[in-house]
Amino acid sequence: QVQLVESGGGLVQPGGSLRLSCAASGSIFGIYLMGWYRQAPGNERELVATITSGGSTNFADSVKGRFTISRDNAQNTVYLQMNSLKPEDTAVYYCNLVRRLLLTGTTDYWGQGTQVTVSS
Repeated sequence: QVQLVESGGGLVQPGGSLRLSCAASGSIFGIYLMGWYRQAPGNERELVATITSGGSTNFADSVKGRFTISRDNAQNTVYLQMNSLKPEDTAVYYCNLVRRLLLTGTTDYWGQGTQVTVSS
């Protein structure tokens, strides 16, 4: 079992910055990937950024150049640094963890979500 706890969400003005954190605990061995997804009201959940255990990253086109993702392997924590925030970034952000084991295959885990609101 893996538990994910997100923090760092809140209200920020356009052009501002925010950093989200996601801490993983429990059976955390075999982590393959951690990342962030977001969902605005009425919209589908969409990928924001991911980072693998080897450090490879992937970003949605809408956030490239503004967001960065990093991982602290020792603390099993992933961070999403969000700069130059826009109102369209407003959404609930969810932490995602992919656990890959030889015998059991791939398992996905999700956090409870944290609200990010960009508004004047």
